[in-house]
Amino acid sequence: MKILVVTDEEYPAFYESYQPGRLDGYDLIISCGDLKASYLTFLSDMSHCPVLYVHGNHDTAYRKCPPGGCDCIDDKVVVYNGVRILGLGGCRWYHPGEYQVTERAMRRRIRKLRFPLWRARGIDLVVTHAPPEGVGDAEDPAHRGFAALRALLEKYHPAYLLHGHVHLSYGADKTREREYAGTRVINCYQHYELEIADKPHDLRRHGSLIWKNGEPEYEPEYGRRDSNGF
Repeated sequence: MKILVVTDEEYPAFYESYQPGRLDGYDLIISCGDLKASYLTFLSDMSHCPVLYVHGNHDTAYRKCPPGGCDCIDDKVVVYNGVRILGLGGCRWYHPGEYQVTERAMRRRIRKLRFPLWRARGIDLVVTHAPPEGVGDAEDPAHRGFAALRALLEKYHPAYLLHGHVHLSYGADKTREREYAGTRVINCYQHYELEIADKPHDLRRHGSLIWKNGEPEYEPEYGRRDSNGF
């Protein structure tokens, strides 16, 4: 499965300078946030695959006008062609605003997903806006990462965590990929391509939004509180 990941800044080749067929060959498009709704709508219209997204801290306009043809996976566990995907948008709270949460609130969000994660038997891919604390974040209050995401990786060991928020144009550090607890943590600033093998998956063992060969099925489930943290 070939995945296109976009975040933070529109890529002209996929938008203003788009050439027909440029998005052919992708099986899935994922946004890590902070992109215009019109950009994601365009990607959905021009591609032949689902477009999934989490919210960035600058995506407040989505409340009134969300991206057309796209699906929000914030606080959901979804499966596409057998690959289990968890979405956790937003950034660390640094001033009053939507899609900003405290460390405690992020832990609570993850705790509520314990049952869907158990039912899916783990996770392969985590999609966030902000990075884990100390793994590709920055020192200023607006771009600090979440310690709760580090704990998530230590418990579930997904193959990948994809994030945005920290623009590679901000400073001298242009590192895209890091490793933490066996997980590849990738800063997908602007755009990034990723290939993951499809996996067999028993639909009966999943209770959330499922895509299988492009066909959605809706079976809502709700998480339960875990006294041990997750």
